[in-house]
Formats: sequence, C-alpha cells, structure tokens
Amino acid sequence: MKIIGVTGPSGAGKGALCEMFKKRGIVCIDADAVYHSLLVPPSECLDALKSAFGESVFCPDGSLDRAALGRIVFAESDKLELLNSTVLSFVLAKFRIMIAELASQGEAAVVIDAPTLIESGFDKECDAVISVLASPDVRVGRIMRRDSISEEKAWLRIKAQKSDEFYISHSDAILCNDGSRDELEAALNALLKENDVLGGADND
Repeated sequence: MKIIGVTGPSGAGKGALCEMFKKRGIVCIDADAVYHSLLVPPSECLDALKSAFGESVFCPDGSLDRAALGRIVFAESDKLELLNSTVLSFVLAKFRIMIAELASQGEAAVVIDAPTLIESGFDKECDAVISVLASPDVRVGRIMRRDSISEEKAWLRIKAQKSDEFYISHSDAILCNDGSRDELEAALNALLKENDVLGGADND
C-alpha cells in the first residue's frame, strides 16, 4: 500500500487537497482528528500534556482547554515544539495502527494529512510527500475565515510555523495554492500525470 504524506503550513490548503484525493477513492487520515480523538479522558496523551504544560491548560472537568493551550504555543515557538514533542508519539502510534488496518483491508493507498509530518519524522515512512504552500497574506485570510479569529492572531500562527524553504527541502512535490480550488485540482491532476506519485494506486 502506498503511503502519501500531505503537509504544509496553516491556511495553505491541505484539507482541500485531501478532499480531492477522497474524490478519487483514496482514504485520508487527518492528523488533527486523530489528535483530538486522543484527548478524550482518561488518556495517556492528556496526562503527558498535563506534565508538560500544567493545570492551566485544563478545564475544571479535566478536559483540555484548547484555547488556553493555543495562546501559549502560538506565542512562543519553543512551546509549540514542546507541544509537538509531547503529543506526536501518541499520534504516530495511532497512524501506524490505522495504516495496518487499511492495508489488511486491501486499500491500494492512503493519504496522511499532517501539519507536522516532517517534524515528526513520519515523512520517512511515506512513499511520497506533497507540500501545499500559499503566500502569507492568502493564508491569513483563510485562517481568519476558517477559525473566526483576528488578523493579529492569524499572523501569530503563521509566524510560529516553518518557512516555505523548510517544506520545499523535505518534499517530493510542491503544490502552490494561491488561487481557486479548481486551480489546485488542476495542479494535482498535472502532478499525478507527470509523476508516479501513487504508483498506480490512483483510482481516477
């Protein structure tokens, strides 16, 4: 089974690209959804977060206060790295279980949608890595609309993330997504025609 990693900074369009893979009949695993599934108490992942960040990022009922954690990690890059190092091992373990199940079901390919795919080292377990990039101004607008946050907060998120050069140097293919969804899909179609990204697993 082919494992295709999709990554890139916030607001670039990873989710839109994965929807296009789904249209082709390819299963996509969303790292954010996996992470959130690991935050249902009781949870070893929650215990690790409490050890790393303390009680201040937890609600009285024991659940994670994601807003409080977000204010911390997007304000300080070292805190974002601490978050990643704390939770990624749990997320990757779940990835491997899900991938094994899909392989046993005879799936030809799976797409892993993960913003920290490269930082986690999971890119080494992928057959190909595709990064989606977009200009900072475009990304800010998308983040503001998607998450209903201020421009200031959107810029904080962008400044806390890796540069385009980081993604370019660690990827097998780059898709630029400053335009429309149709333009992104056309770029994906061209990539799949020009490169054997899916190794014959493309169902389109």
